[in-house]
Amino acid sequence: MRIVAKVISKQGSCSAGHRIGDEFEIGETTAPGLCAWANYTMFPFAQVLKFGGSFPWEKEKGRAVVACPDADNPVVFELRLEQD
Repeated sequence: MRIVAKVISKQGSCSAGHRIGDEFEIGETTAPGLCAWANYTMFPFAQVLKFGGSFPWEKEKGRAVVACPDADNPVVFELRLEQD
């Protein structure tokens, strides 16, 4: 199983250049091209999904929506659990 992060929305200017539709695999290291700050924010959520956990506010199991920590220029990612 793997966790894929997809950019689903963006406001303002992303210093890493992320665009809606970009996808990254979340693993033990930061994916090439993925902002390290966004990775640090998503990693705990990805680990919960990877080991079968879920979040009570999410309607769909195996999914989480997480925003990068830049409150002035938020990039929002959808994390989803995928079978290899």
